[in-house]
Amino acid sequence: MRSIWMAVGAALTLVVGGLVWAVMTHAGQATDRAAADGVNSEIRTDALLESGLLHFRHRDLPQAKAAFEHVLALDPENKLAWYNLGVLAQDQGRGSDAHQAYDAALKADSAYTSALFNKALLLKASDPDKALGLLRRAVAADPKASTAHFHIGEILARKGREDEARNAYHRAVGLDPALRSQVPAAFRPASGESAEAAVNSETEAGSPR
Repeated sequence: MRSIWMAVGAALTLVVGGLVWAVMTHAGQATDRAAADGVNSEIRTDALLESGLLHFRHRDLPQAKAAFEHVLALDPENKLAWYNLGVLAQDQGRGSDAHQAYDAALKADSAYTSALFNKALLLKASDPDKALGLLRRAVAADPKASTAHFHIGEILARKGREDEARNAYHRAVGLDPALRSQVPAAFRPASGESAEAAVNSETEAGSPR
């Protein structure tokens, strides 16, 4: 099971069409130029995000970091760039830097599931209650986030809240049957239980569906 999530940058399929450079008033030209600049900036940002992801996959981490920081120079509130800087820091064991980057991503989008999930993993050992709160926010934003449900189950099981843990584990398996083998035997759904039944089972108390 993946320990952290890496964001996928914007796809480079934007079309810069529809801009008609005809004779028009200066005001109209200024408006269209501003629109064109905005589209070009978005394309450049997407290209930098993709470049950073490519460098990350090839383990060229300094170049990946530089690409994401370049995005932030163009768009200081870009949640993907902040998030990916958090992944880089978490990957390198720089927990404090990862926290700051995830917080910046969540400032831009408080329901950003991946940032909520990864920040929860950072806190899971040291502050399980806070991690649980973040994971519940993650599944509220994305009820199909199977791995988040799985980690909710782990935290609740360690707290001795067995019924709630079992429901969280069952929901995780219902969403992703591949997780079944990683669920502790005491909480594992019966082999004959359908995925639909697990998904529709009551979720852990206090966690929105």
